[in-house]
Amino acid sequence: MSGTEILRNDHRQIRRLEKVIVKCYTQLYEGKDIPFSDIEIMVLIMSEFMDAIHYAREEDQYFPCIATYDSLKQEIRAFMIEHEFGRRIASNISKYLQKWKSGENQREPVARFLKAYAVYLDEHLTKEDKFFDIAEKQVLSQDEEKMMYEEFRAVTAVVTKLDEMIKSVDYLETTPWMKN
Repeated sequence: MSGTEILRNDHRQIRRLEKVIVKCYTQLYEGKDIPFSDIEIMVLIMSEFMDAIHYAREEDQYFPCIATYDSLKQEIRAFMIEHEFGRRIASNISKYLQKWKSGENQREPVARFLKAYAVYLDEHLTKEDKFFDIAEKQVLSQDEEKMMYEEFRAVTAVVTKLDEMIKSVDYLETTPWMKN
């Protein structure tokens, strides 16, 4: 396995989350209730997995390795900007969810930002998957791929968080509102 393949596997899990988010905002727009705790799980995945693990892997190791070849720098810069955009959307979901939990009717902003996050994920992951194809074929050596793989797997806290995230998505996929 390679570093790129680990990132692709992350994307497969993130696509599962994307489907849950789409179902959630759709249900919210239809006036149906989603437990706050389930939305909080989504926000937790956005901050603890997306930001602290997946983006960190890309921003701290993957992108810098590719950039050393003076290659794909514009694409990397665009991804970094998009990551920040995703962080801001997630922050807004959290902010409006907290207001909603405290008694303000913030259903619409929560639904709107969830929808924005789902659209962001779809477009961003599609572009990154194409980027991975290029990086894998034209930039990174097998030794670099193996080294990144070993670095990604060496951080046991990350592996634990990934397992927790997968279990959380498993749970969300089985909720009654998701099955409706």
